Amino acid sequence: MIVRYIILLFLAIWATDCLAATGKWESKVTGNSIDYTLTEAKAPVKDFAGNYATVVYLEKLNIKKIGRNSNEQDVAWLLAQGYRVIELNYAGDQHVVSPNINADIIAVNHSIAAGNFCGCKDCSHYQSYVLFEGYRIARNVPYFKDDPTVYNTPAEYTSGDSLNMDIIYPANAAKAVPVILSFSYSNSYATYDAGKKMLTAENKNQRLKQEYSLALFNDSFLEGAPANGIAWAIADHPKYCPWADGKPVNGRAGTYKSYETNPDAARKVRSAVRTLRKMGSEMGLSGKIGIFGFSRGSTAGSMAIGDKKVPDIENTGFNIGVSDKVQAAALGPGVFDYTQIYNTIGDGDGNLETRCVWAWGELSKNYAKWQSMGAAYLVQSSATAPVIFFYNTDDEHYYQDQIAHFKAKLDSLHVPTSTLINYGKGHAIPQTSASLNQLYQFFRQYLKPPVVSK
Repeated sequence: MIVRYIILLFLAIWATDCLAATGKWESKVTGNSIDYTLTEAKAPVKDFAGNYATVVYLEKLNIKKIGRNSNEQDVAWLLAQGYRVIELNYAGDQHVVSPNINADIIAVNHSIAAGNFCGCKDCSHYQSYVLFEGYRIARNVPYFKDDPTVYNTPAEYTSGDSLNMDIIYPANAAKAVPVILSFSYSNSYATYDAGKKMLTAENKNQRLKQEYSLALFNDSFLEGAPANGIAWAIADHPKYCPWADGKPVNGRAGTYKSYETNPDAARKVRSAVRTLRKMGSEMGLSGKIGIFGFSRGSTAGSMAIGDKKVPDIENTGFNIGVSDKVQAAALGPGVFDYTQIYNTIGDGDGNLETRCVWAWGELSKNYAKWQSMGAAYLVQSSATAPVIFFYNTDDEHYYQDQIAHFKAKLDSLHVPTSTLINYGKGHAIPQTSASLNQLYQFFRQYLKPPVVSK
């Protein structure tokens, strides 16, 4: 007890010794100005570009607080970790519930990307987070050691980096909560500086890159999950390489343009699930894990839902022996079965139609190889996780084709499936109240989070 008191006292002194500022921020949810307090860390963490790792901390919400620490304690802890903390005080406004709060999450991410959030022009564009009160973050948790010989770029990258994830969880939680895991649709990768003749950290840990993920697509789903009693985590995309690059050993340059390859991707995804479950047990999470995937992140995340056991996948990576089963998945447009890409020529997947054959040989002669590359291969029975598919019909047609074939297989095995269609335009993530409610309701059904509405 004495030790705990000393730690809390230290954190409080640390917090009060930091530079703080106050002001007003225009909230879309409340329709008026709310107070903010900005506090700089005494020893700030900065990203490769020299910008500040930032936490936007939402407090005094109209939502039951799961974490039992005081806000002062959790803010002090965040500051001690090196985060700039910007507290947004909602003063218990009745409108601050799910999914209304997502509108402010979108606004925050747009402002950070534009470099003008609460007077800050130097918040990190890929290490900034929106946290609900009571939540903390475990940043850059390793979940797999990359094999540089899978994508072979750059040539100087010969010792594999760690692929990492961030886990956002309620600290000292009153009740155990489930977690939703997403695989980024912004790739992290090694970069070689020819002038300095060295690999750099410039493009590592890019999973939350504002300009390509949160801000570009108005993605608020994960960061809004705590308003539904659900924690969240985001992992590096399994393809540790620029999306438009990569080749097999001694293969043609650009062979892997616009797609990932297996068993590498599946190994990483299953290792990420195992790592999250093990870490979650130490954080007090419930053990129930959902998947949320969009675009290339949907292709990656789909590797987690199947029930087929493949030793070459199951026995590779971290925390072998821990269950890699997930309880539900929301999958947006993605690629789930590469044997289907020639169904309609020229329907948007031209890179796949041209380049997959470079990697795996002709489909007619190497069908089993092609089949093993997609998530459909890992589905064999009704023990597969339930799935809700979401897409817009004015997106590239091959996405609809992929979803139709994958859903048909799941349906034939009596795996529960549903669809969310035309919630917006083109290649987009749901952001309307109706569509977000449908997704959150799906996860509430299968992950069984505690009720947090007042």
